[in-house]
Amino acid sequence: MPPAAAMTDYLQKILTARVYDVARETPLEKAATLSARLNNTLLLKREDMQSVFSFKLRGAFNKMAQLSAAELARGVVCASAGNHAQGVALAAKRLGTRAVIVMPVTTPQVKIHAVKARGGEVVLHGDSYDEAYAHARELAKRDRLTFVHPFDDPDVIAGQGTIALEILRQHQGPLHAIFVAVGGGGLAAGVAACVKRVRPEVKVIGVEPRDSAAMHDSLAAGRRVKLAHAGLFADGVAVREVGEETFRLCKKHLDEVILVDTDDICAATKDVFEDTRAVLEPAGALAIAGAKAYVERQRLKGETLIAVACGANLNFDRLRFIAERAEIGEHREAVLAVTIPEGPGSLKKFCELVGRRSVTEFNYRIADAREAHIFVGIQTAGRGESAKIAAHFTRHGFKTLDLTGDEMAKLHIRHLVGGRSPLAANERLYRFEFPERPGALMAFLNAMPPAWNISLFHYRNHGADYGRVLAGLQVPASEQGALQKFLQRLGYRYWDESENPAYKLFLR
Repeated sequence: MPPAAAMTDYLQKILTARVYDVARETPLEKAATLSARLNNTLLLKREDMQSVFSFKLRGAFNKMAQLSAAELARGVVCASAGNHAQGVALAAKRLGTRAVIVMPVTTPQVKIHAVKARGGEVVLHGDSYDEAYAHARELAKRDRLTFVHPFDDPDVIAGQGTIALEILRQHQGPLHAIFVAVGGGGLAAGVAACVKRVRPEVKVIGVEPRDSAAMHDSLAAGRRVKLAHAGLFADGVAVREVGEETFRLCKKHLDEVILVDTDDICAATKDVFEDTRAVLEPAGALAIAGAKAYVERQRLKGETLIAVACGANLNFDRLRFIAERAEIGEHREAVLAVTIPEGPGSLKKFCELVGRRSVTEFNYRIADAREAHIFVGIQTAGRGESAKIAAHFTRHGFKTLDLTGDEMAKLHIRHLVGGRSPLAANERLYRFEFPERPGALMAFLNAMPPAWNISLFHYRNHGADYGRVLAGLQVPASEQGALQKFLQRLGYRYWDESENPAYKLFLR
């Protein structure tokens, strides 16, 4: 940034910013369910409702609206993981100029398609924002294009700061804090610069992922710090180094930066969906995750908080991962590895210890003549309960390892439990469906004849009305008739999968 940037009157720039040619004033909505759970009033600034499903078009248009006719005639270029790109493409279309958008190859397809739909010329380059940024700078120099920075530009910062003007106009009562996502820092800088001039008593708190904590680390060091790597889950804030001007403003105006992890972000995404039926992208849910973490840390009650829901450009297939991890992020699921003696009755005894808690997942495959290792998910009521459950199992003779905080276990191991086993003689494989309710898994196991060993067991609670189980039963050939009678008496829908080719390939 040039030295003149330090003299910029940001309130004046925000008040005179041109954003409403393309942006709309988004609503400030109460998240009723989450507010009740937090014992505070949480209001959501719905920037996900912009036409590009992100706040980024504000800064992009304000910057481009200041360009001269000659600059517009040559065209613009930018680097972006997607949301800024859509803003630049839309602004270029409105202003009648060419827009070249350099995006990392890791960018979600939904953002790439959205940029192309708005007339942007997409160039995929590099695995990170930094590599895309360097290439965009080269194109700007080579083709004499005007570079539109996604965050480190006074006009871009001022455009994002119009969000703060709307918030302060929409909510004029007591306000404890405003939470904003931080990537390069443009949104946080703009909001903080405005709020601290108009209502300095209101806290402005940035929120970053733990694996992309560039602003947090920079503020702690008192200088800009460049990360070796930036996590890609919240791709909208995957920035290794914050801007020079955004750092200056955040150092001056931001009260603090809170760090959250992937599970916290997934839980916040679910919270917003339950209150609004909107599905935010990970970066879009950051502020909500930060507000929740702040309330828990401060033991806050009875205050009003605002979180900027800043984006909703999410690839649909990422919902599987988010749904999988949301319960852990909300501290409503414990993930455990339990060792039990191998033999009839052990599995039932273990389930008796689970009691009335809902089992969310159960993975088991016979592998050893003496011991069995179970990967199990159990519904919990809050933070710290997973350790208590693990201790409860251990006291009753089942050695237990708490994996709730183990990233590898949650990402990979839960799906890899099993394999072929030389001990699975006379195994028949069946798939069952039964009505889902607390205690349903225990009722299912109680119906199993104790004489037949369970050699494989997989169960996952998907939140549906029916539980689904895959079970291997070791039944001698002489008892096949008794097996058929048992299946008929059981009363659950079932399918014989013993000849399933996938079973033969991976498990038999």
